[in-house]
Amino acid sequence: MVMQDAIKAEILLENGVAVRRDDEPVSYREALEFQTARNSTIYEGVAPDLIWLLEHPPVYTAGTSAQGSDMLDPRFEVVEAGRGGKYTYHGPGQRIGYVLIDLKQRARDVRGFVHALEGWVIDTLADFGVESWRSEAGVGIWTRDIDGSEAKIGAIGVRIRRWVTMHGFSVNLNPDLSHFTGIVPCGIAEKGVTSLARLGLTVSAQQWDEALLKRADQFLAKLGQPCPPAAASEGHQA
Repeated sequence: MVMQDAIKAEILLENGVAVRRDDEPVSYREALEFQTARNSTIYEGVAPDLIWLLEHPPVYTAGTSAQGSDMLDPRFEVVEAGRGGKYTYHGPGQRIGYVLIDLKQRARDVRGFVHALEGWVIDTLADFGVESWRSEAGVGIWTRDIDGSEAKIGAIGVRIRRWVTMHGFSVNLNPDLSHFTGIVPCGIAEKGVTSLARLGLTVSAQQWDEALLKRADQFLAKLGQPCPPAAASEGHQA
């Protein structure tokens, strides 16, 4: 039933990739179940690649490298995500992008996929006047916080199953940043977390989605190319 409802909500773009946008929060477990099923149908060639934009109710998710010491206050449900990385938080005011792409039809390059995903978010943030970057501090999207320090504004976490990608990225539009204090976000204790709202920008989910999707063709085109040598040396964990 979930699968049928999802298919009805999808729009197929000219590039053959489907887009689904949810305005109401979707539970993390439901989204994970859907992704797992869609991964299989993409692999089997009976469903198109998918970009899914949504939000979750408050939840902490554990990646395959999560350490118990990084869980400080499990005030929300904790779900094992199956993606790379450590603990992260998802909740209202944070826009999620799940990207399910068959890399067999592209460059079969995991690092290239992660690099392109980061670049997609960085370029979209630039459209709102926010400079952001990749950082040696860890995988994700980083920017300058209001106090001048480097802070994470977007998280990246992916899984590749039978060469079909799952999970993707999250970007902090206007979440309750105090919710991040229940964990050591992505295992990086010395760095903070910020949002567009904290930086003084009001960006709705619809505005973010529209800006992101305007750059979708640019992102997809990069997946047909091998990872740039400089990016390959960064050692991204996926």
